[in-house]
Amino acid sequence: MPASQPIVLVTRPQPAASSFAERLRGMGLRTLVAPLMRIAPVAHDAAAVDAARGLVFTSVHGVAAAGQGRGRPAFCVGGATAGAARAAGYAVTTGPGDAAGLMPMLTGLDEGWLHPHGRHVAARLPVRGMVVYDQLALPLSTEAAALLAGDGPVIWPVMSPRSARLACEAAHGARASILVAAISPAAALAWSPAPARIETSATPDAEGVIAAIRSLLRPETSAPDAG
Repeated sequence: MPASQPIVLVTRPQPAASSFAERLRGMGLRTLVAPLMRIAPVAHDAAAVDAARGLVFTSVHGVAAAGQGRGRPAFCVGGATAGAARAAGYAVTTGPGDAAGLMPMLTGLDEGWLHPHGRHVAARLPVRGMVVYDQLALPLSTEAAALLAGDGPVIWPVMSPRSARLACEAAHGARASILVAAISPAAALAWSPAPARIETSATPDAEGVIAAIRSLLRPETSAPDAG
């Protein structure tokens, strides 16, 4: 790819950041990996998680903290989380990719169900929750700061409202033209003031974000004048 093309700045937590960047490099895109969050375990009642009749997962990190499924049912927010839960031995029902779409699927679940989640959540679900990990903010790396201080365009995928807020704070004062690929309308709204250009994913998943990145790589077209 020519040097004038944007660099995609990947600020997801590891190991998701490296795997996502690898996919982008496979498409011929230049990337810089600079996580703005780190996932850290939180002390919690592991016995209660183990005793739950069923679990609701809104991230792969919740699955990792919950341990083996032993055939128990699990509602999962989307495909990536569902894959992790299935591999851990849960009987999975897959949601549409976001919490809003998952909520109607949870109607009528009894108190035996549990939602293991991070300290920062995008939405509260109608299921008993338990914090099992934290998403700790990290400073912008020296390499990423240098990239933002340059003149070239930077594509910045954001995968949640909180990651968008952290990215927006890190971008304060940047000279680079920032183009945001947001996973959802909520993530897009969390970037304020608006960047040079923003594309919102049609689906709340990595595939949708990649499609948004592709759109950002295409020049903007203006609507024809009415005549």
